[in-house]
Amino acid sequence: MEGEARREAKNREEEEEAQAQVDMWKYIFGFVDMAVVKCAIELGISDILESHEGPITLPELSSTLKCSPSALHRIMRFLVHRQIFRENPTSNGSMGYVQTPLSRLLMIRHGENSMAALVLLESSPVMLAPWHSLSARVLAAGTSAFEAAHGEDIWSYAAANPAHSKLINDAMACHARVAVKAIIEGCPEVLDGVSSLVDVGGGDGTTLRMLVKACPWIKGINLDLPHVVSAAESDPCVGIEHVGGDMFDTIPNADATFLMWVLHDWADDECIHILRKCREAIPKDKGKVIIVEAVIEEEEGDKLKYVGLMLDMVMMAHTNKGKERTSKEWAHVLREAGFSRHTLKRIQTPQSIIEAYP
Repeated sequence: MEGEARREAKNREEEEEAQAQVDMWKYIFGFVDMAVVKCAIELGISDILESHEGPITLPELSSTLKCSPSALHRIMRFLVHRQIFRENPTSNGSMGYVQTPLSRLLMIRHGENSMAALVLLESSPVMLAPWHSLSARVLAAGTSAFEAAHGEDIWSYAAANPAHSKLINDAMACHARVAVKAIIEGCPEVLDGVSSLVDVGGGDGTTLRMLVKACPWIKGINLDLPHVVSAAESDPCVGIEHVGGDMFDTIPNADATFLMWVLHDWADDECIHILRKCREAIPKDKGKVIIVEAVIEEEEGDKLKYVGLMLDMVMMAHTNKGKERTSKEWAHVLREAGFSRHTLKRIQTPQSIIEAYP
């Protein structure tokens, strides 16, 4: 029996070592998935498939793209293997490519729920460069991986580089279309009784446009830095006022303030400062602050926990002090900002809704 136990232990060890080899190759070439998906977006493959009637063959797709069938075949073979596209038989029996729920998220022209802009931002050379300095962020307190790569923080860089600022705005608008839909469908009561709402760091105003469309009784105020708001003002919307300003200085008065994917960019002290400014801007009797951010679960079983942990690594790479927080850490910053109570609700995104009351 003892010999059999040793053999089983040895077999398990060999299996673990074999699996480690497989897993290690995935880490070595982990960037490939992002790079090939970015290629598919830039080629517009999902949009072509969406507008084509039935499966599209390789010759048809390569003719539409005016590219080499051989190179395209290799790209599509990889994407089919990763289950991004699927192969189905055509009416004449040959094989053609069709969309999947995943590939529809890569559309540029047709996709209301597309996440392509987020892929294009995170795969851009500007956003990839800081990852090479992540160890410096860990080893040297106060060192920013983004600043190590570019010589200034992400906000200063965006202000000085309109093309990158547009990438950020497009990505945030892309995220807003996904997250706001989840809020409206999964937690519409969050806006009950709110007649005026300030979107703090609202970017190009996509979030407010969606909220005001769903709740036309709301007067919306979109607050962001002047260079961001100047782009938003070119697309006016009834019921929304764009205000250029700094959330660290002052926030316009309203029934509620709304912060989505804003506070995770900052350290606790800065979050507390922003939240105090929000508390000053709302009525003490009926006002509230609505926060849409990831909440890292400390227990296992949350299928989106890995996304939250990845977002936390993104904060380390792209911000000076930003981080994702657990429910206990959110309770701490809200308490320190002077809020008497808060609620936390899950929605079908990596973010949750936190409602904080004076």
